[in-house]
Amino acid sequence: MSRLDLHLHTTHSDGSCTPTEVVDLAHQAGVTALAITDHDIMTGIDEATAAGEQRGIEIIPGVEISSLAGNSELHILGYFLDWQDSDLPERLKTLRDSRHRRNPRIIERLQALGIDITYDEVRALAGTDSIGRPHIARILMDKHVVASAKEAFDRFLAEGRPAYVPRELPSPAEAIRWIKAARGLAILAHPTWIKVAEQSLVDLVRQLKDDGLNGVEVYYSTHAARQTREYLSLAQQLGLLVTGGSDFHGLTKPDIEVGIGKGTLHIPTSLLPKMKEAAGRL
Repeated sequence: MSRLDLHLHTTHSDGSCTPTEVVDLAHQAGVTALAITDHDIMTGIDEATAAGEQRGIEIIPGVEISSLAGNSELHILGYFLDWQDSDLPERLKTLRDSRHRRNPRIIERLQALGIDITYDEVRALAGTDSIGRPHIARILMDKHVVASAKEAFDRFLAEGRPAYVPRELPSPAEAIRWIKAARGLAILAHPTWIKVAEQSLVDLVRQLKDDGLNGVEVYYSTHAARQTREYLSLAQQLGLLVTGGSDFHGLTKPDIEVGIGKGTLHIPTSLLPKMKEAAGRL
């Protein structure tokens, strides 16, 4: 059975597998088309494309952009991007720069809690310009401060926890504009993460559609069956594209696998032609 996975992270952001390793895992899982959607960076796409050509897997150039709507962080996925022939790489650099301003402050808070950690250690582990809290979580795991990335976030790094520092983020409308300017499709990622009531979510997505949003990530590793049905209905109600992905990261989300999520994820391959048609890539 062929599979589709449109939400994957590599070592170019906060994943623990290289683009080639991700493509190899996809091949083992029967994935025939995938999207590399690293946070705020697209430098892994070339390697993934080369590996995909060897494995016979279609690679869709993508990205995941964090944005802020009120008190809720929204992630916007971009697909089919003209990523080498647009201003998007420079715009994404502003987000990575904001991470570099934020991360040392997180480290200082952890140090104030008596934890032996430095930002140099985090940078060395990350090996990328897109450094985030999952990298800090991995250092805390390596030092046996916590047993898992989830524990690191629950105890220290999540909003409201002692080492949390807010981030400078664009509005969702601005993130969508960046993607559209790169001639890509803008998709709302994992709506289950959004901190609004169900009715407010409908209003929010309707506003995002007015801002240029193309679709909703309906199929996702941690969506319950009820949520998948609700988000599918929402997308259909508003005339939006339906997409899906595992959100594979590797070590920081060890229970999520490429192509199958937590074991039950199945993203219909019939979604891809509709996306290509909307992107003008048929």
